[in-house]
Amino acid sequence: MQAETDVPAYRIWGTDNVIYGPVALPTLVNWVREQRVTAATWIHVGEEDRWQKAADISQLQMFFKPKSASGPTTLIANPQGDPLTVSPGSLRRMKVFTGMSDEQIKRFVSLMEIQEVRPWAEIIRQGSPGDAMYLILEGEVRVRLMIAGKESILTTLSEGEFFGEVALFDHGPRSADVIANKESVLLRIAAAALQKLIGDESELAAPFLFAISKTLIARIRADNRRYRDSIAFARAVHE
Repeated sequence: MQAETDVPAYRIWGTDNVIYGPVALPTLVNWVREQRVTAATWIHVGEEDRWQKAADISQLQMFFKPKSASGPTTLIANPQGDPLTVSPGSLRRMKVFTGMSDEQIKRFVSLMEIQEVRPWAEIIRQGSPGDAMYLILEGEVRVRLMIAGKESILTTLSEGEFFGEVALFDHGPRSADVIANKESVLLRIAAAALQKLIGDESELAAPFLFAISKTLIARIRADNRRYRDSIAFARAVHE
């Protein structure tokens, strides 16, 4: 049996300039299929002790062959009716789609519309009706509260993340403003459309709602940690 240390290891230079790994070949192949690793991604091959582009690594070349124009695409319309063509693979980079097949993604995004926003544009206003949620396809937004005329930033969200999801469950007023930090492309899904999906195609809605739930739980845990740390800090100051 081959020793574990003898298995060729790969390290990946991420778009965030962080090196990930080492990982074995099956994991690397899975990342290629998920489009987390592209043809232009730099990979360090441990066996050869050198960096190469993914497309130049023999074990991965089969995944980067040019695809025919008839490959899978998804059309999303903006409010003016103009279609945007994207691949299910690119959409799967968003956490809410990771558990879906290409066909499921196509069916799901047919319920959405694309919204392009300029920097500093107000996407959501605190107190307005909550009738939709948004996925960030490109760009960055900030969630804020205006307190005594001053902006207090609650969080910043970027590509692959989402906001406004609470509106899908309670249909209550918005609890904060959401402002575009830069030119952004959003996918909007109306609460009414999702409710119809839950009633008509629950097997399609389930993975989407499950992914939202996991993210919400992670956010709650992070808020709890910050709250705990702030209490500990306050107590330490007053001791």
